Amino acid sequence: MGMFTSFDISATGLSAQRYRMDIISENVANANTTRTEDGTPYRRKVVTFATQETENGRSFGHVLDSIVGDGRTQNDVTSDDAIGYGVKITKVGEDYTTDMKMVYDPSHPDADENGYVTYPNVNTVTEMTNLIDASRSYEANATAFQASKSIAMVGLDLSKN
Repeated sequence: MGMFTSFDISATGLSAQRYRMDIISENVANANTTRTEDGTPYRRKVVTFATQETENGRSFGHVLDSIVGDGRTQNDVTSDDAIGYGVKITKVGEDYTTDMKMVYDPSHPDADENGYVTYPNVNTVTEMTNLIDASRSYEANATAFQASKSIAMVGLDLSKN
């Protein structure tokens, strides 16, 4: 593990959580958008993360599976087996599990023949909870980055003496 690996890991976490906050902001901004460019209501977006692969092309999950699969115990794991390389965004998908909201409003221009308007599946409370979670994760990564920086600075100071 190189000296700057911890910086890289924290940086990937910072970038991923910042992007997640951007998507959450987009969801909140479009909570009442009943018609997008393609004529359908806005659909909530969700960010999916995964671990980055190690230098030898192995993800943390792959390492974990190989340890469990080959009969090694936790004591047999070396530090090189367990080193992670941060997080990456694998996709930004639309949420098809949450139902769209149907509101009766026959005067709305997007009302169907029964007078119902389909509103986005964005729940502001859920989005704000996710925003707090992303914000706290961002802060944790910033704290880890600062701790790594402090350790590196102490190491540099010690090397002067």
